[in-house]
Amino acid sequence: MKNTIKIAAAFFAIFMVSCAEDDTSDIIINSTITNNTTNNNGSENEPSSETIYLSGTYVEDLNLEAVNKYILNGALVMSQGTTLNIEPGTVINALAAGSDIYVAIAQGAKINAVGTVSNPIVFTSDAAAPKAGDWGGLILLGKAPINSVTGGDLTSTSEIGALPYGGAVVADNSGTLKYVRVEYSGGKADGQSENNGFSFYGVGSGTTVSYIQMFEGLDDGIEFFGGTVNVSFLSIVNAQDDSIDWTEGFSGTITNAYVKHGENHDKGIEADGFNTDIGNNSNPLYFSAPKVTNVTIVGLGSADGGEAVRLRAGTQGVFTNFNITGFKEGFDLDGDDTASPTGKGVVDGLLKVVDITFTDITLKMKNDTGFTFTEAQFITGDGNGTGTDYATWGAGWTKE
Repeated sequence: MKNTIKIAAAFFAIFMVSCAEDDTSDIIINSTITNNTTNNNGSENEPSSETIYLSGTYVEDLNLEAVNKYILNGALVMSQGTTLNIEPGTVINALAAGSDIYVAIAQGAKINAVGTVSNPIVFTSDAAAPKAGDWGGLILLGKAPINSVTGGDLTSTSEIGALPYGGAVVADNSGTLKYVRVEYSGGKADGQSENNGFSFYGVGSGTTVSYIQMFEGLDDGIEFFGGTVNVSFLSIVNAQDDSIDWTEGFSGTITNAYVKHGENHDKGIEADGFNTDIGNNSNPLYFSAPKVTNVTIVGLGSADGGEAVRLRAGTQGVFTNFNITGFKEGFDLDGDDTASPTGKGVVDGLLKVVDITFTDITLKMKNDTGFTFTEAQFITGDGNGTGTDYATWGAGWTKE
């Protein structure tokens, strides 16, 4: 979870991204689209299908239709005041060229990607044998509060693309994601710059996010850098780093989440109260404090080791109705009694677990916080958790 902080009032530079291996395509800038191939295989009453290459910074709305084949061959950035509209059933194929291939919805822009159970919207790799890390991922940047700046219009910048995010607009609206799947994401530029499947930077509560999945990602499934967005019906399958990650004062909600680990993985949830990678470890404006409800986390068994949930850097939060299976540790709490007071959240009743069922867990709670408290102070309703009904809401549009 790396982030380069930068106080900035200025906007970002226009991306001049050269297209990838197909040297017949042109750079896409300012809402121009190069149509390299017209298949013209539709009848008189059916629209023809086109192959359309996408990249560049758009200053007008962009509409993607399910009938076409889209190839993302660079960074696609929707600038302030624009909207990316995507029809149900549309597939965006990203060149397998790593971290520089991504879609970013900048501050003041919106995405309107509303799929259906039978016709989800899919962002995937165009490789013949796709794998995790083939391309970057989907990035949303909003104007909601983050705890690494002093508020107002001051912003931080994203680790991929150096785009501004953060502010004072709690209910900022970055658009709608519904029935959207991101596959084979997580391309890394270096150790300091990492893509996730979904990256939410200062995204506000006016944004609608439900029924989204990250499948086979090299880094995190979803990461929240501050913000107040509420996410429901979230599926993360085979993330090779953390499945759900938050930092920088995230204070939204996560409701109905399913996490399943593959052979390569880290934690089901990694939760930070502030961003430990930027040195702001002594006086964040406030700590992360989301509400996380109806969650199932499936590991590979207690013999495989690992932690289902790591809570650190002073994070707070209420975890309700969990079902955790197959880990050495259920909850690992890290911190100290000064700058990273994770344990104080437990003592004060601001960090707790209510109704949970552990199966094949060696140790339910590990306390490395510098504060003294009992398992009963942290966990109530042991044995009462049912998790989420993934078999019902995940049917028909997710991958396993």
